[in-house]
Amino acid sequence: MLWYILIGLVSGWIANLIVNGSGSGLIINLIVGIIGGFLGGWIVEALGWLPVGTFGTLLTSVLGAIILLFIVSIITRRSS
Repeated sequence: MLWYILIGLVSGWIANLIVNGSGSGLIINLIVGIIGGFLGGWIVEALGWLPVGTFGTLLTSVLGAIILLFIVSIITRRSS
């Protein structure tokens, strides 16, 4: 369980660096990474791929977190 939290934290931080140019803090990075992990896992499974090992899991989680951040940015732009 601790390993998944660590992967979520790292993937949320990497996704925030890619999308926003900086991290968003420990808690936000963790939440984005964990939700991104679920989203990325769902997308990868729907495409018929299987992430292998820690690197595959991290890559899948980062992919999902990036997609999540793009969705959130689109929603927040429309409501502004």
